[in-house]
Amino acid sequence: MKARVRPPIVPKILFYAIEPGSEQEQALAQLCRRQGILWEEVPDSRLGDPLGLLAGLILAVASVLMAVPVDEKVVQLREQLPGANCGACGYSGCDGYAEAMAHDGAPVGLCAPGGSEVAAKTAELLGVSGGEVEKKAAVVRCGGCEDVTSRKLHYHGIPSCAAANQFYGGDWACSYGCLGYGDCVAACEYDAIHVENGLARVDTDKCAACGLCAKACPKSLIAILPVSAPAVVRCSSHDKGAITRKACTSGCIGCMKCTKVCEHEAITVQNNLASINAKKCVGCGKCAAGCPVGCIEMRGQTAAVD
Repeated sequence: MKARVRPPIVPKILFYAIEPGSEQEQALAQLCRRQGILWEEVPDSRLGDPLGLLAGLILAVASVLMAVPVDEKVVQLREQLPGANCGACGYSGCDGYAEAMAHDGAPVGLCAPGGSEVAAKTAELLGVSGGEVEKKAAVVRCGGCEDVTSRKLHYHGIPSCAAANQFYGGDWACSYGCLGYGDCVAACEYDAIHVENGLARVDTDKCAACGLCAKACPKSLIAILPVSAPAVVRCSSHDKGAITRKACTSGCIGCMKCTKVCEHEAITVQNNLASINAKKCVGCGKCAAGCPVGCIEMRGQTAAVD
């Protein structure tokens, strides 16, 4: 593949004090034309000194000698990506993912914000099959709003989850729960997450599954899960049941009643916390009905807001 070289650029600020109509001005105009800059576009500034011309010439030559070849295929792929640079694809950003698709055989369906539309466009450029991209969204694994938990202290510092977490784990009684200061809200570029009643909630219709909110959460409460996952456990506490019950009335107490009623072995309890295998779960709802604290939520039975 033939590489395209970026045209050299001569900064306009390097045009210096010269006599109008002099040989120096004519030489500078000729240089500008060779570099694709119209003489009329050059500011009619008479500031600076003759060293500016020398610096400009050096930069012009350097831009040619040190020009970076541009792979047309990478450029075309990069133009199709949304530019979120979230890293959800597993690469450093959109540039890294475009490079990987063009040269390393990376699959085309890894861009969560772009979804099936971006997968189809990039697949067409690469001459491969795009396939369907499963819709995913962020899920806050906590149900500890202000109605079900209490404060252990009153934090008056910087209104940030990261800052509050450094001060005895935040002001709420549960040391695992949502702090409610909205670091995830600030990180979201899609207006898909908001704090309501002290708890972060996700609008799955707006969520692009970029994962920036998950990275911003100091408690690691946010997971990116398939929207098709029938049920989720709205808790992340690993405390023993008695401690959890005192801190939050909707926290998982590790009683294992959900595992006993599940007929598909989709639920396990480890370290006092239940977790659901979305691939095994059929969405029957027996676990949610049998949970004494109501920390299991059937997603199909809720609105678009998690």
